[in-house]
Amino acid sequence: MLSQKAKYALRALLALAKAPRGETVLISEIAATHQIPRKFLEQILLDLKNHGLVQSWRGRSGGYALLRAASDISFGQVLRIIDGPLAPLPCVSDLAYRKCIDCQDEASCVLRRVFAMSHRATVAVLDGISIAAALEGDMALADRSARMMPPASPPQPLLAPTNRAGAG
Repeated sequence: MLSQKAKYALRALLALAKAPRGETVLISEIAATHQIPRKFLEQILLDLKNHGLVQSWRGRSGGYALLRAASDISFGQVLRIIDGPLAPLPCVSDLAYRKCIDCQDEASCVLRRVFAMSHRATVAVLDGISIAAALEGDMALADRSARMMPPASPPQPLLAPTNRAGAG
């Protein structure tokens, strides 16, 4: 389930993307407009800044702005930064793979096959929609990505990675 923190992060990025190029937006403006607690928003924007998505300025004309083009920031990327891996099970995660402790055989695990298909479709949609595309209402890219997913039957067995590390 999408966390409240991730929803706030996406709303903040959408607000920054709407700002005219070269202009900053005050935290207080974003917080008031989108009903986000200011202190919580400060933490979120710091996370996004540390990951190179936004930049900040202090002083009279200070505030926040996108560091990268809105078309280069996907919903999937933001969710991974804020909430971690998108995978519903650790055994289907590409970057944070772990064997499920209660699984006897990944190759024949029905749960793994079903959730792997769900995960691939979710990743295709979330990585296929940028902040800019969402603002423009251009959801066609993500829709096409989801439709290009392999057919649901027969499901492809996944092989367990041999040595995966990472957090997202």
